Amino acid sequence: MASHIMELPRKILIGENNISDVGNFLVGLSDPKKVSLVSGDRVRKITDKKISTSLSDSKIKFVWHRSTSNDVESANKTLFDIKKDKSDLIIGIGGGRSVDIAKMIAFTLKKPFVSIPTSASHDGIASPFVSLRGDKPYSIIATAPLGVFVDIAILKKAPRRLLASGCGDLMAKVTAVRDWELARDEVGEYFGTYAANLASMSAKIVIDNSKNFKKNPDVRMIVEALISSGVAACIAGSSRPCSGAEHLFSHAVDHLKPGIGLHGEKCGIGAILIAKIQGQDWKKIIQMLKNVGAPTKAKEIGLEPEILAKALTIAQSLRPERYTILSKVKMNEEKAIEIAKSTGVL
Repeated sequence: MASHIMELPRKILIGENNISDVGNFLVGLSDPKKVSLVSGDRVRKITDKKISTSLSDSKIKFVWHRSTSNDVESANKTLFDIKKDKSDLIIGIGGGRSVDIAKMIAFTLKKPFVSIPTSASHDGIASPFVSLRGDKPYSIIATAPLGVFVDIAILKKAPRRLLASGCGDLMAKVTAVRDWELARDEVGEYFGTYAANLASMSAKIVIDNSKNFKKNPDVRMIVEALISSGVAACIAGSSRPCSGAEHLFSHAVDHLKPGIGLHGEKCGIGAILIAKIQGQDWKKIIQMLKNVGAPTKAKEIGLEPEILAKALTIAQSLRPERYTILSKVKMNEEKAIEIAKSTGVL
């Protein structure tokens, strides 16, 4: 068996209206003298005053950096700027983009990284993986966060669509774990039972409780599920428990037509399609997504039938070394349309 490193967050703090405590959290975590903060304009507007005051009160110097896009060129520009800071710690504040950019920069500079999510839109808030737009149309490994700091009050104010997207990313665990089991059985790949069960449990808890989410979603439950699925990837030493053919489908859509839907929305729709191919109960995934207001039909995110069909057909070719159900079931566009129609995605 090949060795792999389990790099886990040292501290995870979840509270409500606690953003002013971030300075104390960092002091207790690694006592940095200077930190670099990465965020978008909207997030900085919301958090700047309280975070800056908290850092100053804790005698921590800081420099804010603006994230504009998660493409490689923009990330490299931010990397160049942050390198000049000579900070002890890199902090990503925001949704997927800012957290991913900060994570990749921290990995490149061999600095510790802290995640401060402002929306529960995907499981990258606690995982060692990042998605940057470039030559590789899938997630790549970087570094697990040293700490994760969550203010539920901020997450509650985020657009409901982002929370629904996070639930879509959680549904990916249903199909990803099945793909991992398939890889174990068909090609002898290492399978981590604990990591797989942790990821599956993250999805199951949300599925079991989603009927209560229509009017009043439990933001804390959802963000804890996203964090635990991210930790599952840390334990596995790979994205296997969290990312399977449904993620390859999402990346294929990005490759064919960038800008369609949110990551979790595409993964949720992909999970419906892949669950059908795997012979799983795809209807429970649809019901869960409907309960949280996430899309279950391609047209809801502007995904055209021909793009969907092509994406499902080429998905496995984007990462041929990762064995999934699409390695076993050969796909063509006609079959893809048939599957999408049978599940109501088209």
